[in-house]
Amino acid sequence: MKQFHLHLVSDATGETINSVARACVIQFDQVRPVEHFWNLVRTDRQLDLVLEGIESHPGLVMFTLVDEALRRRLQDFCREMQVPCIPVLDPLINALAAYLGLESQRQPGRQHALDAEYFGRMDAMEFALAHDDGQSSWNLHEADVILMGVSRTSKTPTCVYLANRGIKAANVPIVPGCPLPPELDKLTRPLIVGLTKDADRLIQIRRNRLKLLNQGEGSSYVDPEIVRNEVTEARRMFTRRGWPVIDVSRRSIEETAAEIMMLLARRQSGGLVGKEPPK
Repeated sequence: MKQFHLHLVSDATGETINSVARACVIQFDQVRPVEHFWNLVRTDRQLDLVLEGIESHPGLVMFTLVDEALRRRLQDFCREMQVPCIPVLDPLINALAAYLGLESQRQPGRQHALDAEYFGRMDAMEFALAHDDGQSSWNLHEADVILMGVSRTSKTPTCVYLANRGIKAANVPIVPGCPLPPELDKLTRPLIVGLTKDADRLIQIRRNRLKLLNQGEGSSYVDPEIVRNEVTEARRMFTRRGWPVIDVSRRSIEETAAEIMMLLARRQSGGLVGKEPPK
């Protein structure tokens, strides 16, 4: 395993550079970066701490600083230290500026402004939490998306992720012997999506869940035959109702959410959503 120091320097929350860095590093096998995370770097004193850290642990530097003086200091220092220093957003911002014929505003944290979009995300997050696991079914008509699925099919984390994108998402569990909320039959606005998972993977996840709760495995919750019947019956119900289905067995939360957002966009543009996405 090759180990190296990676310095991520940002004048905002650092969310962007963190995501970019990890998306790049994951493409290399047998590599483990030692991450040094420097966020909200907006003054010379804050940058001094960054430079001290780079000097103590030389390694690759990636940054998203918009202040020209701070950028120059960082780049000059890295040049003297003979370590790579990469301005990760520069190619995109320069290309946009050239295409639009405009100059960027060079304002740190501009994407995190407390605007209508921000408050929309907060509203969506409150909605997801209030409508988790079948709660508050009386106003499901306000949802953009409703996720259906048996226990442990990643409904809750997917709803939270969608809320971070400003999408109001609720989830309703499918429990053997328990009827679904009658409100579901009257809904026309929300996109209803069924989530399913390979039964063997589901059994393992449920067993791990029981261990965390210090509970035994004698319940029907992890009985292989019962779990397989749960999955089969849920899929049959999705088909009967014409709901699109996403198999989350080998998908990350981000990939599942991306598929749902694509279904939403297709629906809004008048496309069909009843076809199951490819696995």
